[in-house]
Amino acid sequence: MATPIKIDIWSDIACPWCYIGKRRLEGALAQFGEAPVEIEYHSFELNPAAPVDFEGTQADYLARHLGATPQQIAAMGQNVTATAKADGLDYRLGDVKVTNTGKAHELIHFAKAHGKGAEMKERLLRAYFTEGRHVGHDDALADLAAEVGLDRAAALAALTDGTYRQAVEADKAQGTAIGVQGVPFYVVGGKYAVSGAQPSELFLRALRQVAAEQGGARA
Repeated sequence: MATPIKIDIWSDIACPWCYIGKRRLEGALAQFGEAPVEIEYHSFELNPAAPVDFEGTQADYLARHLGATPQQIAAMGQNVTATAKADGLDYRLGDVKVTNTGKAHELIHFAKAHGKGAEMKERLLRAYFTEGRHVGHDDALADLAAEVGLDRAAALAALTDGTYRQAVEADKAQGTAIGVQGVPFYVVGGKYAVSGAQPSELFLRALRQVAAEQGGARA
């Protein structure tokens, strides 16, 4: 049996390009059959100082955080929404509830420990970008955990106790150590770095390169 190819991904659920990149990677995986692929998500916070409850729209938040004009923010929003639509995603940025994503990352680690890390990541991204749900409060996050088949009470307890807070910090430290400065950031096969929401073709080339190298090593 072929050796699985590991893809490590640093991303944040508040990053619109991370969701787009996820879809593009999935497009590459649909075309790739040379070897099994194992994906592991790692935590990265675009703004660890973001408030849990922000009074205002995402456009308000970005204008303050980036120091951009309302016109610039509107243009950015239109661009990313159109790009997302081309990749099958229905972004509703006007409904986004800006929040601190630290707890959401803790929930992903909880889900990973129970075999549902990928499902939890997808659910959180959809909740944030297309459903306008608040993903910063423990109760709301526990509800989302239950929606992917996890034990709600156990998820809530883990969030309340901060069981996976150190795991989030460890991910962030690991990312810093390998030079991650923005997301999405991918490491394919432990050696090839891909930065940004690149086209599916680029992911496919990286996967095939690793598969070829692994095949050569086995030979």
